[in-house]
Amino acid sequence: MKSTRQAIAFTLAGALAISTLAACSSGGSGSDDETSGSDGDGKVTLKVVSLLPGSEQEAIDAFNAQVEEFEAANPDIDIVPEEYEWKATTFAPQLAGGTLPDVFEIPFTDAKTLVENGQLADLDEQFRTLPYADSFNPAIIEAGTGADGHVYAIPAKNVYGVGLHYNRALFESAGLDPDQPPTTWDEVREDAKKIADANPGVAGYMQMSQNNTGGWQLTVNTFARGGRTQEVADDGTATSTLTNDGTKEALEWLKAMRWEDNSLGSNFLLDWGTMNQAFAAGQVAMYTSGSDVFTSLVQTNDLDQSTYGLAALPLEGDDAGVLTGGTLAAMPANVDESKKEAAIKWIDFFYLAKLVDEKRAVADAETLVANDQPVGTPVLPMFSQEQYEQNQEWIKDFINVPLDQMTSYTDTMFDLPLVGEPSQKTQEIYALLDPVVQAVLTDENADVDALLEQANTEAQALLDQG
Repeated sequence: MKSTRQAIAFTLAGALAISTLAACSSGGSGSDDETSGSDGDGKVTLKVVSLLPGSEQEAIDAFNAQVEEFEAANPDIDIVPEEYEWKATTFAPQLAGGTLPDVFEIPFTDAKTLVENGQLADLDEQFRTLPYADSFNPAIIEAGTGADGHVYAIPAKNVYGVGLHYNRALFESAGLDPDQPPTTWDEVREDAKKIADANPGVAGYMQMSQNNTGGWQLTVNTFARGGRTQEVADDGTATSTLTNDGTKEALEWLKAMRWEDNSLGSNFLLDWGTMNQAFAAGQVAMYTSGSDVFTSLVQTNDLDQSTYGLAALPLEGDDAGVLTGGTLAAMPANVDESKKEAAIKWIDFFYLAKLVDEKRAVADAETLVANDQPVGTPVLPMFSQEQYEQNQEWIKDFINVPLDQMTSYTDTMFDLPLVGEPSQKTQEIYALLDPVVQAVLTDENADVDALLEQANTEAQALLDQG
């Protein structure tokens, strides 16, 4: 069995909500008064990410209960929750304008660029106080580490491998066995057509295509076919390889499903959030995204859990791999030490201690279950496989997600050949691939080779900027 520690030894980079980051001046989280520690009564006020906008009331109640528990244990800290979703169109101006929470979330891909731009606070001293600081998978810590060796962004939430999410009810409606999801891309295509034919107006399969998610998911599909979108030499020189066979095959596959099978529905401008909406509403039968998306589907999109299925991503060809990513917690560069000290306590409490401490694991699970929130969504371990399995043992009595509907993924999750996202100009190249995906979905005469040649030229120009 390939261990997750070995598999994530690539340059890890995540994409929960993918974003293009402009190089801009150091960002803040508000006015000087807001970033300068204590309020009038001597308490530190800390603004933190809560949930996605539009989350269900039960999810909000669960989060508020956790805030109350934290504040009871830390009476010198006032937590101010703020709804938050990282989007390509909003993150950079929010950071530059100082409107982000004090503790915000970023995908693995973006931390190093933000550190280089001087936009993140150095959290190394605070991070080293965590009793489990030396136990993280080193590659995960590296994602948030600057050139000076200091930690600027701390692993938080989840590490995921991309999977195939599917609607069991729509499978049944087309005479398909929901316990036997497709295992090849040809089978995905065949099942998508059957579902679309049996359910007019429903997309048997659909691909994200805007706000950088088109490029993200095209990269997912490229890796799954053995392709790579760039090569980086030992000296750091990067070469764009968007014309590789895997990317071409992925686009030709989408084109055939769109124009020959008519199995992709009618909405060709979906991103992470709108795809989740469409899937939860029964408008999309299959799509690819991180294995952890089930939690968001329940909290934000009121998913009927009985209809949900999760399968392993089909892998074909030599060097086929599963794209992996995750989330980091970070702070703007101009926060003071008192907020850093408060933040590390919150990060420990809310994100991390529950993964390594039985008491915190059980307390967290109890709070979530009491508010009808998911416990046990499949994710990849931040520490070791052994620690992950120990954590699952601690909370086994509270697990309430339909794991029996996810076995195609969970049975193989520790054997997945994980591959981190491209390490150079990741978001910028995702952005220029969005219109390539859109063209294939909206133009029957789209020339895949020509589209990729042009995108490759533009990508190389970006890479040559260094």
